[in-house]
Amino acid sequence: MSHPIIDTDECIGCSICVDSCEEGVLEIVGGVADVVNDDLCIACGNCMEECPMGAITDIIED
Repeated sequence: MSHPIIDTDECIGCSICVDSCEEGVLEIVGGVADVVNDDLCIACGNCMEECPMGAITDIIED
């Protein structure tokens, strides 16, 4: 399993990362991005690359 690490203090809830994730791993919850389906993450890095705030700092592969 993999999942992105999201710095919720930096996230502005723009949903660019959600839209860039073709696997459906992320959703906006409470105004910020959150991992909702970590079992679907393929660690492609699209969310991290597309985040304009740099709020996704790493992708952890368990």
